[in-house]
Amino acid sequence: MTYNPNIHKRKSIRLNQYNYSKEGIYFITICIQNRECLLSRIKNVGAGLVSAQNTLTEIGDKFKNIYIELENKFNNIKLHKYIFMPNHIHGIIEICKRADTRPAPTLGDIICTFKSETTSEYIKGVKERKYKPFNKRIWQRNYYEHIIRNEREYNTICDYIENNPLNWKKDNDYMDENE
Repeated sequence: MTYNPNIHKRKSIRLNQYNYSKEGIYFITICIQNRECLLSRIKNVGAGLVSAQNTLTEIGDKFKNIYIELENKFNNIKLHKYIFMPNHIHGIIEICKRADTRPAPTLGDIICTFKSETTSEYIKGVKERKYKPFNKRIWQRNYYEHIIRNEREYNTICDYIENNPLNWKKDNDYMDENE
């Protein structure tokens, strides 16, 4: 059988010809594989409630620390508002200036570093029998990104992130632990 590079070619969801290492503000969403609820638990969600308690799990807390450390690993980024939901993460990442390194790290490099370090942390926990084993990967293969183009968009996305726990009950993966 001859090798055919087109058989396993993945279609990119990134903008063609866009330089994801250039200065800009990006809204990202990273999802857990199979939408498993590993990162947090949300309580007090329902009609008429004005707040929801989003409590990180042990692994969610470790992943949050790794996320926060990205600013120290990449001297050209600033993390803005973010939230760790039960099965996904929303965040705003700003690439502030070109890094001193060549080539400059891209948004993809930043996400890849986060996924790699969190996966290593999770594997360590599996070996210590703290976390359940996973099938092939912790994170879905890709991530969602949106280039934030103006202040109105930025404010709308910040509101969306902040209110995401209130909307958890509407999520397809919602599961009430008390039901």
